[in-house]
Amino acid sequence: MALPTDADLLASARTDPTAFRAFYERYAERVYGYHLRRCRDREAAHDLTAETFAQAWLSRLRFRDELGGTAGPWLFAIARNVLVSSVRSRRLERAACERLGLRVTASAEPDETWLEGLDEALADLPAGQLDAIRLRVVDDLEYGDVARELGTTAEAARVRVHRGLAALRHRLRERLEAS
Repeated sequence: MALPTDADLLASARTDPTAFRAFYERYAERVYGYHLRRCRDREAAHDLTAETFAQAWLSRLRFRDELGGTAGPWLFAIARNVLVSSVRSRRLERAACERLGLRVTASAEPDETWLEGLDEALADLPAGQLDAIRLRVVDDLEYGDVARELGTTAEAARVRVHRGLAALRHRLRERLEAS
């Protein structure tokens, strides 16, 4: 009896989770190796592998067998997208920290104490500044796009972001000095 193809497993996985498990077992080590070679961090590679298969699970209904039964290229395209998304998220996180004037630590254990008090500091901002910061820092929009979203000019959007970030830096520095 021939082993089921990847396409067979993914088709069966639409109604049978054990078929997806077989697909996972077929590719898990290769996907992990792919991520490990690129990020060189075992824990991150495990996380990226888990996210790759989570995305594959969510996308299994859209899989189309265009390569004679193999789903390897499809799965590794998902792995690549997960990796690119992770890199982009880290870049955005670092950029947000830099915009806030906060130090980014490179320790093995991430220092998230800088987040303490951030919610309160954000809540104290005027709504226009908060919206501008969210659009520019979190959503990573250009100032022209921020302006369109806020119904203002690019210069006014830039001023709102600048004033909001200055207020956040001031409040967070006060909190750090007090502790």
